[in-house]
Amino acid sequence: MSPTRTLTHEGEEIPRAVRRIVDETPILDIHTHLFPPTFGDMLLWGIDELLTYHYLVAEFLRVTDIPYDEFWSLPKSVQAERIWQTLFIERSPVSEATRGVVTVLAQLGLPLVDRNLNAYREWFAKRSLDFHTKEVWEKANVRKAIMTNDPFDPVERTFWEKNTPVDKRFWAALRIDPLLNNWPQAAQYLASLGYAVKVTLEDPTLAELQRFLAEWLDRMQAKYAAISLPPDFEYPGAPVTSTLLEKALLPVLRDRNLPLALMIGVKRGVNPQLRLAGDGVGTADVSTVERLCAAFPGNKFMVTMLARENQHALCVAARKFRNLLVFGCWWFLNNPRLILEMTQMRLEMLGTSVVLQHSDARVLEQLIYKWAHFRSILAMVLQEKYAYLASLGWDVHEEEMRRDIRAVLGGYFEDFLELRLP
Repeated sequence: MSPTRTLTHEGEEIPRAVRRIVDETPILDIHTHLFPPTFGDMLLWGIDELLTYHYLVAEFLRVTDIPYDEFWSLPKSVQAERIWQTLFIERSPVSEATRGVVTVLAQLGLPLVDRNLNAYREWFAKRSLDFHTKEVWEKANVRKAIMTNDPFDPVERTFWEKNTPVDKRFWAALRIDPLLNNWPQAAQYLASLGYAVKVTLEDPTLAELQRFLAEWLDRMQAKYAAISLPPDFEYPGAPVTSTLLEKALLPVLRDRNLPLALMIGVKRGVNPQLRLAGDGVGTADVSTVERLCAAFPGNKFMVTMLARENQHALCVAARKFRNLLVFGCWWFLNNPRLILEMTQMRLEMLGTSVVLQHSDARVLEQLIYKWAHFRSILAMVLQEKYAYLASLGWDVHEEEMRRDIRAVLGGYFEDFLELRLP
């Protein structure tokens, strides 16, 4: 019997069983940029937001000669129309970003034959946001989504200060990029909020910084703290960075048994004229992650890295440190060929002690396409793994497949949260 025809213990063909279980398993999406509907305009949704997502903006501007300033001066609706005409009508939507929009339209039941942007707009305009959010979540089959919550953003901060209700489907993550990336500016901002901090990191300032972190972690009931970092981030590094980590951030997180998520490898503003679409990628030094894990065995670290070149070394590091969780195919790696490569490598090196993907969704409907596309890849990889085991005589049980698939679709993150380190 060939491996592709091998049966599960229950008698179902393995390819069919794996695909079914992958599709049925609800996802814990551990990193998004979404918000609950109660946060108003901070929740981006609808066809114009999908079309003006920064992935598509970058793709559009590289094939047109419109001046950058002229493009940015256009109303969002006109930007969307230009992008639709150029990337979907004058060209076929074969890139991952354009293909994703088509997937969303198809799964929402919108006709693709006429390619009528105005008809799509009318359909979205008639929708209740609460009903639409519910439908998107059901189609994506997501059980929880972890937000990116920035107390340094004055608009977002007001929602938390007013105790705005947060839908139970959303969990928070405290985003604190300015602390490590621009401490002088962060110190000035914190002082304006009433925290007695100075640029010089003396004991009173460190105590106030710990108070700030503790207050916001508790206010948000955050599941972790997160920082996006450049490729040259290192530990030990600059005295300010090392002090902030050692004497403020990591002690507070250790006391709460919460992870620090490090997202390493982004080069900000490679082309500033592209704005949010203008960031790039650089290869980082994985030994920095190893040194952090070794120096702080009582802290948990979640790490995703932006450069393909870093992925193998990061998997090796995760094999050595149980306080390290590798997660997701971030940003420029969110392309099928690279996701396939990374998914195979991580399963082969780490088993199911990994969270293979996160959506990084900024627009609500992106949950649909990012998870639909990933489920297809995950099913393909696992079909081969389970069929091989069965071909050797290892009984493959459905309940065990469900256990494994739940783990790599976010369940292992919950196990990691419960992990108690010495």
